[in-house]
Amino acid sequence: MTVQQFPKDFLWGGATAANQLEGAYQEDGKGLSLPDVLPGGKERMTVVNQPDFDFSLNEDKYFYPNHIGIDHYHHFKEDIALFAEMGFKCYRFSIAWSRIFPNGDDQEPNEAGLKFYDDLIAECLKYNIEPVITISHYELPLNLVKKYGGWKNKQLIDFYEQFARTVLTRYHDQVKYWMTFNEINSAAHFPIMSQGLAVSNGATDKKNIFQAWHNQFVASAKAVKIGHELDANLQIGCMILYATTYSYDANPVNQTATMKANQENNFFCADVQVRGHYPAYTASLLAKYNLQPQDIDYTDAELDLIAQYPVDYIGFSYYMSAVEEVTQANHESVKGNLMGGVRNPFLKTSDWGWQIDPAGLRIALNQLYDRYQKPLFIVENGLGAKDQLDENNYVADDYRIDYLRQHIQAIGEALDDGVDVMGYTPWGCIDLVSASTGEMSKRYGFIYVDVDDAGHGTFNRYKKKSFAWYQQVIASNGANLD
Repeated sequence: MTVQQFPKDFLWGGATAANQLEGAYQEDGKGLSLPDVLPGGKERMTVVNQPDFDFSLNEDKYFYPNHIGIDHYHHFKEDIALFAEMGFKCYRFSIAWSRIFPNGDDQEPNEAGLKFYDDLIAECLKYNIEPVITISHYELPLNLVKKYGGWKNKQLIDFYEQFARTVLTRYHDQVKYWMTFNEINSAAHFPIMSQGLAVSNGATDKKNIFQAWHNQFVASAKAVKIGHELDANLQIGCMILYATTYSYDANPVNQTATMKANQENNFFCADVQVRGHYPAYTASLLAKYNLQPQDIDYTDAELDLIAQYPVDYIGFSYYMSAVEEVTQANHESVKGNLMGGVRNPFLKTSDWGWQIDPAGLRIALNQLYDRYQKPLFIVENGLGAKDQLDENNYVADDYRIDYLRQHIQAIGEALDDGVDVMGYTPWGCIDLVSASTGEMSKRYGFIYVDVDDAGHGTFNRYKKKSFAWYQQVIASNGANLD
């Protein structure tokens, strides 16, 4: 069987997030965001989940890499030119909420912040690169965490609506593709990033997680409503973290555990945002945490809004697969994208312990398309590795090329299966700060940025071997993966 040709309008590109690359964390009126108080290093999540973590800066004790990022704020023209040289058809990025509304609850937007995105979008369009914008990507204004308690507070719906209306109104003529929340379902494991909830302000109470999700579902529906009223042709998607999940063996107990894990981890948020209503297993899922539907503060009007304004497509990240095993406790464990689990003996792992599974991407695409029949957009996928510049300022990252080649082949196979795939934007198309660990040494990009974990370096940009390889992939529309 020959692999299906990629559609002629397939959106090849790359993906980043404002808080991980822009820097300039207090420039031109920007307010503090949640990532601005997350320290760098492998213990990042351990630190923020201490009971006494109060979301304050302690620069005597910690380094905060998001303050600097890769200084994209001052290098964006150079960076977009490099993306254009690779042939990008699209570029997925996010708008920093606290750059537009410094405190999140401001009455008027910060014009200097909007001007930055005016210029960034114009630079993309200059090269015929389609902007793909995530409205909220792990960058909640810090004031909305400290004053309002994060997304468990219904007031954030109105603040998000104002933010979404501001950027959609300003850019709908230039930007066709949007996503409402990044990896909204990641709160199942780490609500700090997407919901602004840590141990110190309610993360251990699952009622808060589900309430925050409901509030985000309402906010997402409002963004879809605003966007479609501005232009019915706008494409506004959800964005979920997806980890294809296998049972360790044929034991029905493990098979059942896999079914339940898929419902909670992979499907719940998408079921609501795509189908427009809570799934039948909602009560069962809540009961797992001794909750009932009436424990969640919701109204019929909110449910009607969710039903009327589902998303147009499904964006998702795919880095790894997972294994469910509940009958034994002596299996080797591995790390992962905000979650780990049992080691799959058939898979290799990355430098950070994430299980590499290209076939799992084909399975993910089929599972999602079978379930929803909506276009799919792979908006994150990539290999974090310890790249080293040689004496010629070059990185021969064949390991990354091999990883991406296998995953692109899997996309081709899914197309052959009949799946509707819109595009592919590998994560961290240029090196940036890791969300989970705050490290620069965990590099994903086609472009090396000379800055280390302590924020030291020239910030010069250098093309890796994968740069030319991805250039030919795009030029051949996926036909030449050699």
